[in-house]
Amino acid sequence: MAEKRRAHADRPTRTAAPRTSSARGPEHAARNASESLERLICHPAEGVSAVRRHDDGWCVVVDVLEVPRIPDTTSLLASYEVRLDDRGELMEYRRVRRYRRGAADE
Repeated sequence: MAEKRRAHADRPTRTAAPRTSSARGPEHAARNASESLERLICHPAEGVSAVRRHDDGWCVVVDVLEVPRIPDTTSLLASYEVRLDDRGELMEYRRVRRYRRGAADE
């Protein structure tokens, strides 16, 4: 048993090569877009409804709670298109849709 442990301890450990931001994938892009947008517009992100890869980075659609109301189904939400570069830095954003939470998609 001790020999197995010693043999295992003598093996070189493998470390993953550092990944660039563009290699981190859509989850990283979605997180960066949501956090950056929240800081800029001071409204909480409700979620991400789309992530697309572009030649120069990512395009992420973030849904944001703009006007909370009671009942919650009447709250106003908005979808923002957020463009990120390959490093995950925000390049631009714009509101593409505003809607009531209880409204069905068109």
